[in-house]
Amino acid sequence: MPFEFRLPDIGEGVAEGEVVQWFVHEGDSIQEDAPLVSVLTDKANVEIPSPKAGRVAKIHAQVGEKVKVGGLLVTIETAAGLAEKAPGPPAPADGASRAPPVAPVAARPPPAPTAPASGPVLASPYLRRLAAERGIDLGQVRGSGPGGRIVEADLAPSPTASGAGEGAPPPAPTAPAVSAGAPPVRPASAEGDVSERIPIRGLRRVIADHMAESKHKAAHFTYVEEVDVSELVRVRDRMAKHVEQQGVRLSYLPFIVKGIVAALKAHPRLNSTVDDPRNELVVHSAYNIGIATAAPDGLLVPVVHHAETRSILQLAREIQDLADRGRAGKLTRAELSGGTFTITSLGALGGVLATPILNYPEVAILGVHRIFRRPVYRPDGSIGPADLMNLSISLDHRMIDGIEGARFLATVKSYLEDPHQLFAELA
Repeated sequence: MPFEFRLPDIGEGVAEGEVVQWFVHEGDSIQEDAPLVSVLTDKANVEIPSPKAGRVAKIHAQVGEKVKVGGLLVTIETAAGLAEKAPGPPAPADGASRAPPVAPVAARPPPAPTAPASGPVLASPYLRRLAAERGIDLGQVRGSGPGGRIVEADLAPSPTASGAGEGAPPPAPTAPAVSAGAPPVRPASAEGDVSERIPIRGLRRVIADHMAESKHKAAHFTYVEEVDVSELVRVRDRMAKHVEQQGVRLSYLPFIVKGIVAALKAHPRLNSTVDDPRNELVVHSAYNIGIATAAPDGLLVPVVHHAETRSILQLAREIQDLADRGRAGKLTRAELSGGTFTITSLGALGGVLATPILNYPEVAILGVHRIFRRPVYRPDGSIGPADLMNLSISLDHRMIDGIEGARFLATVKSYLEDPHQLFAELA
């Protein structure tokens, strides 16, 4: 019997996964435990091995398709099943008549689609616009996509449309009236202007859904503060020589993480997530700091769990390790989950200012921007150089008032302007 392999339960709380890549094709042979399919759940790619050896009879879920846990992925003909099929059909008895071969017939065009069933028209805004340009009534189109959804191929004009004969040429388009000397205007939707159509799937679709959910549910507001990090630059430069001897690159992020943890202890409501279904603000005792990381397929947010227990060196090592494995697609679901506060930084490309989107359901995210050396007025009235950096914090205004967010960022600023406090805080 063929073996039907269904999407297994691949993690606590995972209800579905998106097929990212098949490592086999229909008809291929596969060994037990060989890579079969890669599935994306909660931004983590999970490579699922084949539970059986045999031949891939049918793939039921295509790349980009979401499958519920327990949903059918693939049918595999096992060795036992193939053995059963090995003998050919019995030969006809002597004298038994054989059916004459059927002569091939010329291919005929498919019959015209029957009238669509009543109900709402399932079509994207792009296809609705395209149908309007072509004068097509979508209510008379039968969709060939999943669930009767109309796809672009369904809008192809019929060769016998509008009563035209098979050999009749299509009517010539009517040129729009233009003023003398004016250049011709091409419609914005002309297919000739499209260089590529990129399917939104995999990690990019997860990011799109997550960002849309965050903007839809949270009431964003952003507060910005300028920070003089001249002393932090000096401390980091001195420490880097010793840390890098251990094979770890020391950026400013470990110091920023420590400053955030210290500020969160003073302002614990910002170390929270929103439980919207229960209408509750969940304040966390562990400080799990997410570090937004650019990966080839999109943005990831690996999490440094219990950052309050880490030293500067340990933070530097863990941040570097998470970033390297994130870019290689080797992070586990646990390493991408459980965050309570997020940092987003572009490093040297950090620019002057940004308004980060919350990593929902968290209530706060800190944008870290580029350090610039500029002249500043000193308290004694003199002018001298300083290393200045902007921090922008986005907050969920449903839960965090502006004054609370401003006080939190002022606390972060105080630790970064005098980083020696970080070591005293650790003591």
